[in-house]
Amino acid sequence: MNKAIYIATSEHNSGKSIITLGLMSMLIGKTAKVGYFRPIIEDFEDGKLDNHIETVINHFSLNIAFEDAFAITKSKLIKKKNKGKIGEVLDLIIDKYKKLEEQFDFVLVEGTSFSGEGTVIELDMNVLIAKNLGIPTIIVGSGVGKTLDELIDSLYLAYDSFKVKDVEVLAVIANKVQLENIKLVTEGLKSSLPADVLVNAIPIISSLNNPTIKEIVEELRAKVLFGAEFLNNEIGSFSVGAMQLRNYLLHLKEKALVITPGDRADIILGALQANESANYPTISGIVLTGNIVPDDSILKLIEGLTSIVPIISVEGGTYSITNRIGDIKSKIYANNSQKIETSINTFEKYIDLDSLSEKLSAFEAEGMTPKMFQYNLVKRARKHRKHIVLPEGNDDRILMASSRLLTMDVVDISIIGNKKQIENKVAELGIPFDFSKIKIINPIESEYYEDYVNTYYELRKAKNVTLGMAKDLMEDVSYFGTMMVYKGDADGMVSGAAHTTQHTILPALQFIKTKPDSCIVSSIFFMCLEDRVSIFGDCAINPNPTAEQLAEIAISSADSSLAFGIEPKIAMLSYSSGDSGKGDEVEKVRTATEIVRKKRPDLKIEGPIQYDAAVDMEIGKSKMPNSEVAGQASVLIFPDLNTGNNTYKAVQRETGALAIGPMLQGLNKPVNDLSRGCTVDDIINTVVITAIQAQGL
Repeated sequence: MNKAIYIATSEHNSGKSIITLGLMSMLIGKTAKVGYFRPIIEDFEDGKLDNHIETVINHFSLNIAFEDAFAITKSKLIKKKNKGKIGEVLDLIIDKYKKLEEQFDFVLVEGTSFSGEGTVIELDMNVLIAKNLGIPTIIVGSGVGKTLDELIDSLYLAYDSFKVKDVEVLAVIANKVQLENIKLVTEGLKSSLPADVLVNAIPIISSLNNPTIKEIVEELRAKVLFGAEFLNNEIGSFSVGAMQLRNYLLHLKEKALVITPGDRADIILGALQANESANYPTISGIVLTGNIVPDDSILKLIEGLTSIVPIISVEGGTYSITNRIGDIKSKIYANNSQKIETSINTFEKYIDLDSLSEKLSAFEAEGMTPKMFQYNLVKRARKHRKHIVLPEGNDDRILMASSRLLTMDVVDISIIGNKKQIENKVAELGIPFDFSKIKIINPIESEYYEDYVNTYYELRKAKNVTLGMAKDLMEDVSYFGTMMVYKGDADGMVSGAAHTTQHTILPALQFIKTKPDSCIVSSIFFMCLEDRVSIFGDCAINPNPTAEQLAEIAISSADSSLAFGIEPKIAMLSYSSGDSGKGDEVEKVRTATEIVRKKRPDLKIEGPIQYDAAVDMEIGKSKMPNSEVAGQASVLIFPDLNTGNNTYKAVQRETGALAIGPMLQGLNKPVNDLSRGCTVDDIINTVVITAIQAQGL
């Protein structure tokens, strides 16, 4: 059985990084352990790493050492070839690949990049490597600068080069095609290639082709004077500031890079002011040529500005620097999450994932790993798009998470807050943020305010709530956001980054209320351990549940487990296993277990059971040999909040597990609480699970 796929191209700058990132994302969602291997890489400087390898390993958190992810550099390959020692190279490649094959369920192998010395031998080397590794291939080609016939001929030639050596070609992908020509290219390739070869085309994505300021800095060995935190700014165009300022301003375009000698204070300050002005496009950065740094008085003036863009100083004249900038080809690198997520989304949008997955079905492994779980979360949320409200628009983490969610294109978002303040905050953070796609709501200015006030008053007047009290409460972001969910103006709410759990949940308890078959609201965490995903409940809400409540928590958690694709095997945790323990606490767990068995005989459940017996197969079988849960529990129910909260935090800290949640259960509509110490990733994960919860309503 093949355990790998080889991504190959026949030319430089084909954009195969999109295919690598997209395919890696897809594989991680379907395969327990995915590895990454580049047989041949470009030469790299001492102290630096190959950019492709660093990007893939870091972004997908792959457990691969850098030196294990490649076999040989191109310069060493050429020396070996010149000495007639290609066989030694193949032996090395096969040896390093086989070690990865033994370690991982599937290995994505990326071919050469066709740059620099030795490009004439690269296609043959790629064919030779794929054949000797015994793995099928995906071929990628670029449509830039080619006619339709030239593109089809070049891809067919590459296809034929592999097939003639008996290397199976699963798919052919035409990349960087004009959007209006996608169908034409696809049909042309299908008519030229065998029917069993999957054919797709991807359009040119300008944001992926445009270089960033960081790439300019690296290429020109520039000195960064200002704005080091914004080096990922994308360059949409560039122009030389050689004319008078009043004329130069007319030439500015969106995301412009300004190139000017370092003594042109008028152009520098004018460009910065234009970036601040609503009447001119934003600029990405400023390049100061001639190795000239502005006078101290100008530097002091720039330092005092509230908004800044990268300003870099380079050696060399304006003319030569401009030409060098024009020759820079953009790359995708490890800390540019914006380009990585755009690449993955582009791949998923234009590649027939179901057909490609079918072709790779023989490589699928069983089990639910954390990476698979997270991949499937995003995929499910995107499939039936929902609208989530985030009430805490004054929190930087909420804005950064919203920016990334926008790039992921997974949910619709409303943020509650003051729009002007949010605009200023976004500018300070330097994050991409399309205000046309995210709705900003100030409760008291909202068209819904009066309706929400009256609705809340009618719902709560029996509890002595006056109209004045209702008005005051609807100015509160948590109450307003919860009312949006109650009225159907949003599908779910995520809050708690800046508010207490009580502040987040109380409005939901007051008028969203619990489901008809639920007596209490409870919570679960998805604990993403190294090799599995477990569900912990309740670790956030109920201090000391009764046996009846504990049974309901178990049933709700099992249903949540099923809803998120995890087979529920419930362990009702206690300080003893089976019939050995005595005492009120263990009896409560025993009673709760019996209640679940009577109410839901379809569920696999064991209790009372100790934690080690629940999760360790050897211990589980020794203590409870006839149990179908012991040693393999996926849903772990804790007897009280003290035990549950401390255990999930201990597991998280000691194992490095990712804890997604808490996700609340039992409410009529999804409202979820964040920890005030939450990270941006925590917010994104919680928004995604909230969207999935909303799909089930």
